[in-house]
Amino acid sequence: MSSVESIGPQALPALQEQVERIIAEAARQGASACEVAVSLEQGLSTTVRQREVETVEFNRDEGFGITLYLGQRKGSASTSASGEAAIRETVAAALAIARHTSEDDCAGLADAALMARELPELDLYHPWAISPEGAIEKALECEAAAFATDPRITKADGTSLSTHQGCRVYGNSHGFIAGYASTRHSLSCVMIAEQDGQMQRDYWYDISRQGEALADAASIGRHAAQRSVSRLGARPVPTCEVPVLFAAELATGLIGHFLTAVSGGSLYRKSSFLEGSLGQQLFPDWMSIDERPHLPRALGSAAFDGDGLATYAKPFVDKGELVSYILGTYSGRKLGMPSTANSGGVHNLFVSHGDDDQAALLKRMGRGLLVTELMGHGLNLVTGDYSRGAGGYWVENGEIQFPVQEVTIAGNLRDMFRQIVAVGRDLEVRSNIRTGSILIERMTVAGR
Repeated sequence: MSSVESIGPQALPALQEQVERIIAEAARQGASACEVAVSLEQGLSTTVRQREVETVEFNRDEGFGITLYLGQRKGSASTSASGEAAIRETVAAALAIARHTSEDDCAGLADAALMARELPELDLYHPWAISPEGAIEKALECEAAAFATDPRITKADGTSLSTHQGCRVYGNSHGFIAGYASTRHSLSCVMIAEQDGQMQRDYWYDISRQGEALADAASIGRHAAQRSVSRLGARPVPTCEVPVLFAAELATGLIGHFLTAVSGGSLYRKSSFLEGSLGQQLFPDWMSIDERPHLPRALGSAAFDGDGLATYAKPFVDKGELVSYILGTYSGRKLGMPSTANSGGVHNLFVSHGDDDQAALLKRMGRGLLVTELMGHGLNLVTGDYSRGAGGYWVENGEIQFPVQEVTIAGNLRDMFRQIVAVGRDLEVRSNIRTGSILIERMTVAGR
């Protein structure tokens, strides 16, 4: 692996030049317009298991993807090569595809006047000068701390450290070219606890733009072990209708379902239960959901979207009301609406929250289920019907009583969103979606 500095901001000029060459080649071969994304990435990852090194992997990847247009016909192609021959062949392949596609009135680049002009510095690049030996040592330290936490921790199911850095440049035939360098580092630990013939697995992890900002390795290991041990003795509960509290790390998925349902692709395909819901009250009137794309060092920050439009802060939900869909250029055209600069998704979504931590939310819930694990993909986006296998803890009188497994939680997302009682201040900061634990007034818990 080359120096940690080899894929940083200093690589951007060469990538920008490559984008210019690809755009010029597309024009030479007859494309009426095109857009290109070029990337260069490298990383180190290591996994240890049962005090032994299992893998050490280096990766270095480069390549580009091109989408070009012949009038209203569109073709796309990509390659992991970067030489002149690869550029010619990939452009030719995309053109061949475009010639065989149907015309689409909504196809084409975003309007030239909408291209991003002033790009804020987001401080996303923080290389971590950790050696393979150092990475192994930190992973082993994490696992060792987990084993030392409790004698019922009998097996390790993998502790992994990864460090990644990369550059990405986007450009199009409007003359827009911009890029950025970024880093992402993580440490995760999965442990198995055993008692009375029952085994339980749980995990913990941290992720950051800055390797030095990751949580202490030993603390991650201890937390993974404590979570695994606390699951011992898990059992089903009788079928009932009770309040359900989604732990913060799972509440992000709940909000993620909402994002999918109000995204342009789901809406113009008429495959969303929230089609036509703009202006409707979907959540309690104290709740807001907004996007903040320009936070320094945040995991979801971006200065421009996948179409080259400048990102900007905005609400999607204000006082419980859906005030904006999530649109890129193409989906906006399909719906007859302007892009919200969200081609490729959202950037740093924040869910408003109260002052209660998870313990206070349990007291508020009184009796019900705290969900810390979800299984399966039981969501019908067309109807909003939601049914997932779940595990967690049964709560009585505001206190955890025993761990729960082999249950299913079910409801309808439209009802669940309206019945949100509170959002905790225990924010999940390891995600593009920042939310605390979410308490829902009533769901069906199906057990034995």
